[in-house]
Amino acid sequence: MKLIAGDIGGTKTTLALYTPQNGPKRPLFEGTYPSRSYNSLKAIIAEFTERYEITGVDHAVFGVAGPVVGKRARITNLPWEIDAGYLQTELKIDRVSLINDLQAVAYSIPLLKDEDLLTLNTGVEAPTGPRAVIAAGTGLGEAYLTWDGSRYLAHASEGGHTEFGPTDAIELELLRYLMERFDHVSYERICSGTGIPNIYSFLKDQGRHEEPAWLAESLVREPDATAVIVNAALDSRKTCEICQETMRIFLSVLGAEAGNLALKILASGGVYIGGGIPPRLASIIRQSPFMEAYLSKGRLSSVISAFPVNLILNPKAGLIGAAHFGLDIMDTLP
Repeated sequence: MKLIAGDIGGTKTTLALYTPQNGPKRPLFEGTYPSRSYNSLKAIIAEFTERYEITGVDHAVFGVAGPVVGKRARITNLPWEIDAGYLQTELKIDRVSLINDLQAVAYSIPLLKDEDLLTLNTGVEAPTGPRAVIAAGTGLGEAYLTWDGSRYLAHASEGGHTEFGPTDAIELELLRYLMERFDHVSYERICSGTGIPNIYSFLKDQGRHEEPAWLAESLVREPDATAVIVNAALDSRKTCEICQETMRIFLSVLGAEAGNLALKILASGGVYIGGGIPPRLASIIRQSPFMEAYLSKGRLSSVISAFPVNLILNPKAGLIGAAHFGLDIMDTLP
């Protein structure tokens, strides 16, 4: 059997070819493409299969950044609609499956090793307890895993689009600021690649921090404001207070929402932080307010303090999970 698995995000799309013999962590071929440079997933798949001369594909599984309804999905941060039936016919693939991108990340959790993770809270893992996954990339995704008696099954959610709940005076002001600009202020408006510039603009427009001239020039020159802000916050050669404060707020809000998710599913099997942005902040996350915000749950703080919390360092978790689902999970589902 030949399987194409894909991690389809608002910024980039990664495709890889797998076989059962090699398993979900050893693809035969792999390619990454800038999502916004293509008008459809079909175009990327066609380029991928042509480049590597791939034929006779039996199955394809795509983890997509958006809700999956039936065999269709609309990508939240891309003008794409994906129809599994259409792809199956047009690309002559025997079977095409769509799962949520965070569901795909969740399916990777049982396969991750110690070197794939950074422990933020040791806790005590319940061997078959529910597991929570929250990931900040272009958007904010959430998912969870439950034990069915023999293995973990992953479940999608759109929890990143729930209403943002401030936990201090600054966050309350941030909410008011964003309410003037958006009709719905979700956690994704803050804890994501699209959200980081919102925090930055708040700090600048409210006069809380000055914007250095060199930074203003970079933000005009570079197309990716989020990358500029994150890089400036992490730059040890010069201090950028507005960028550092932006990332402090980002990590505090992300920690609070990770704690919310842990409470909602009682994630005694562990809480996993993923996406493209948090691993870039691995050098500062332990000194940030992330864990303090995670644990700040009043009378229930002692409950979630017992849950392990891990940062996913492996950038291919979503791809591994999609491949794991396609090779080992899907055919055994009822």
